[in-house]
Amino acid sequence: MRNRLQQLHRDEQGMSLVFFGAGLIAFIAAATLAIDVGMFMNARTQAQNSADAGALAGVTGLVVNSWTNRSSTGPAVQGAINAAKANKVISIAPTVEPADVTFPVGPTGVSNRVQVDVHRAGDNSVATLIGSLFGVPTVNINATATAEASPANAMTCVKPFMIPDKWREVGNPPWDTGDSFDKYDNHNNPLPSPDVYVPAANCKGTAQACPPNPDYTGYSVANDKGTRLVLRAGTGDQVNPSFYFSWKMPDDTGGDFYRENIANCNQSIMEWRDIIIQEPGDKTGPTIQGIEALIAKDPSATWEPLPGCNCVKSTYPGQSPRVFPIPLYDPAFYADGKANGRVADFRIANFLGFFAEYVSGNKIYGYITNITGIVAPTADDAPTNLFPYAIRLVK
Repeated sequence: MRNRLQQLHRDEQGMSLVFFGAGLIAFIAAATLAIDVGMFMNARTQAQNSADAGALAGVTGLVVNSWTNRSSTGPAVQGAINAAKANKVISIAPTVEPADVTFPVGPTGVSNRVQVDVHRAGDNSVATLIGSLFGVPTVNINATATAEASPANAMTCVKPFMIPDKWREVGNPPWDTGDSFDKYDNHNNPLPSPDVYVPAANCKGTAQACPPNPDYTGYSVANDKGTRLVLRAGTGDQVNPSFYFSWKMPDDTGGDFYRENIANCNQSIMEWRDIIIQEPGDKTGPTIQGIEALIAKDPSATWEPLPGCNCVKSTYPGQSPRVFPIPLYDPAFYADGKANGRVADFRIANFLGFFAEYVSGNKIYGYITNITGIVAPTADDAPTNLFPYAIRLVK
């Protein structure tokens, strides 16, 4: 019996199973911990996506709906919350309250930013798989993003027709769509009391900062959003608010190209203060055909006036194709050019957002609305009073 006990004491058979079992447990624990860590990293990425979407939606609410309504029930805050919650974090919507949407001041001293904080914390925290064995049953996930609305100095999807920017009517005040810009008489002599156009900025040369001009006479979101505008083909060289002139786009190849670039989006970048020239020939037919094709892409879109949203209502995914930028040309630059033999020269003074409501005969009916653009590094710096804004993440 004693020998048997000594034999069993020295016997190492079965130890490999013990070591294997211990190793298997350690491996499973490590693998589970790795899954936990991977899940947390994925949750952090998803939370950042949620915050990014919320910040961009919040700034869009400021630009498109109301720059001044920053209340907890306003379009900026509610848009930010809805967009953030739509981007789930590990299959569950993150927590975003009105207090998580703030409006910090940017480096320029203007409150043109929206910051959104998203959370999966507290009762909505992310559960661990093995962390509970170490006293960590849940982990808090948080993310922050900031988006900014800054003046845009360039646009894409610009349509190949243009109208004059607004001026101060001197000859027959106040300014209205029946006026014409008059700076010279029929013999190109300066008028004693000419109409006055003040550009958005005082620029000298190119590739420099252009300080905004507080006396700018042109279109603005604050004064003109929601204004009904009827466009018709220009006659002769008269500068009238309702008259549009066709202009020659990059890579222009004729009437079909012109019509297609109204019905669709030309990705060419057009910059503020670009010099453009008039497209020769009558383009009334292609213009109307292009607008009709554009309207057919989103036939149910409507304009909802105040006291509603004073904006476009559409079920189209993203921005309705019926909302597009129209170049505004500098009427004084054109008049000066005409008086000095440069009849075909126009300079882009701004971009106007336009919603095409319907076409009747040769007229295009619509509303002035917000439009978003881009910031082109090759263009002059955009002054704060330009019509379009660029929306981008900054943090």
